[in-house]
Amino acid sequence: MQHRTVRDVMTPGVVTARPGTPFKEIAELFERNGIAAVPVVDDRDQPLGIVSEADLLRTQARLPDPQGHSVGRPTDSRDSGATAAETAEGLMTSPAVCARPGWSIVEAARTMDREGIKRLPVVDETGRLTGIVSRSDLLRLFLRHDTAIREEIARDILDRTLHLAPGAVRVTVRDGVVTLAGRVEEPGLVPVVERLCASVDGVVSVHQAIEHPSTASPAGATAPTA
Repeated sequence: MQHRTVRDVMTPGVVTARPGTPFKEIAELFERNGIAAVPVVDDRDQPLGIVSEADLLRTQARLPDPQGHSVGRPTDSRDSGATAAETAEGLMTSPAVCARPGWSIVEAARTMDREGIKRLPVVDETGRLTGIVSRSDLLRLFLRHDTAIREEIARDILDRTLHLAPGAVRVTVRDGVVTLAGRVEEPGLVPVVERLCASVDGVVSVHQAIEHPSTASPAGATAPTA
């Protein structure tokens, strides 16, 4: 099986800002390029942080309301020194949480989830920016066609990897949900088949009803007693 990595889904040629890039210029970068965030890099193209639309809006939200209205929002810990946030250096969220091109999609997704972020700058072994990967880039895997998923499972997992007899395990895929049915001779193969199928790009979940000699009912069910 061949799993796509961050390198396969990231966007290269990233639009960036420098620490001294003014607020207005960053907003223009967003508008001109149809993006919602830019990495802030130093002179060696190493990411220092990221400025997003949320960072710009946060700065605007701190300004006095012209009509004198107050929403009574509690002060955020990041509000300290807000009036000085005129450049990328003051606006950015730092340090930048970065990914490597060889990371798996799962590793990138777990990092985003753990850090509560929407995108990861991608850096090479020297720390130099080579691309950026977003949540939408990762979710694109789930657009993979059901037929392609089924064929990969049948060919690469059941045949080439596990060497199961043709038709021993039947595979159906609908909307990324894999269903396995059939029979194997070794009970220990059942969780292996399930785990390998779940790792295929584009699989949402796996349901299995695979029988084996130790039970007359689908794996996972309770066998009848005498």
